[in-house]
Amino acid sequence: MQMCEWLDQDDLSRKEGECPVGGYPYGFMDDGAKKDIRRSILKAVAIPGYQVPYGSREMPIARGWGTGGIQITLSLITPDDILKVIDQGCDGSVNAVNIKKFIQAVAGVQITNDTLAATVIQTRHRIPEENMTAGQILVLQVPYPEALREVEASETETRRMHAEADYSRMWLYLYEDIVNYGEITISYRYPVTVNGRYIMDPSPIPRWDVPKLHMAETLFLFGAGREKRIYAIPPHTTVEPLEFEDHTFRVEDFSGKSCARCGATDTFLDEVIENAGGDRRYYCSDSGYCDKRSLEWNH
Repeated sequence: MQMCEWLDQDDLSRKEGECPVGGYPYGFMDDGAKKDIRRSILKAVAIPGYQVPYGSREMPIARGWGTGGIQITLSLITPDDILKVIDQGCDGSVNAVNIKKFIQAVAGVQITNDTLAATVIQTRHRIPEENMTAGQILVLQVPYPEALREVEASETETRRMHAEADYSRMWLYLYEDIVNYGEITISYRYPVTVNGRYIMDPSPIPRWDVPKLHMAETLFLFGAGREKRIYAIPPHTTVEPLEFEDHTFRVEDFSGKSCARCGATDTFLDEVIENAGGDRRYYCSDSGYCDKRSLEWNH
């Protein structure tokens, strides 16, 4: 498919798949594909945490490398939107840069590294440190959408378990973790209960990011292209990590550590070995937030 040119004409007549009024390019997503994904998104928003199947389209990257997130973004984004793409919190990684270039090429949108300036944020495995606001959409790339996959291999059986809210095996899995290791050792993809009903996989975000899902002002959309699933957490929705009374959920502990670049002590930090001597330093995982803080810190 070729991109259509930006148009200034007021011709209201066009065929399916052609550029809409204003020249909004459809890129790799035709009108039918967008409508199908938007319908799935609406259903996902109406039933928080429920995995909605959809017809995943071919993208110019391999499945498993963010095709679900890209399809959601291309179905929602308009020329007036401002896009931010991050990979593990970084704006400058190879995956993030190439996705930004692709979406900008087919949708003609503005690109930013500033979380609060963006209207649509597509992310892989991190939620930005800054509190997002109403009107923003966070699209998460999801490799494995099924939270029950650790306890059940059959897709038919996991569908039944969700339908009947039969989550006893997941609770047993967490209990066995405590028996074997003295605590729940899940470091990412920590299972959560959404709106008091469905157990959901929040994508491979660290535990640090899980509390940001609870009663947030932002719409969270999760897209799994390979597994052909879309699910959502609407604004002001309860999201509770699974926990026991005597073994409560906790996030990663960075006590006594700070970012070597901006001095932050309240962010998720990446440990970096900087030389052959094994010297370790810590840096903010969220590069956009770190850039903003470092400017303030240095002044």
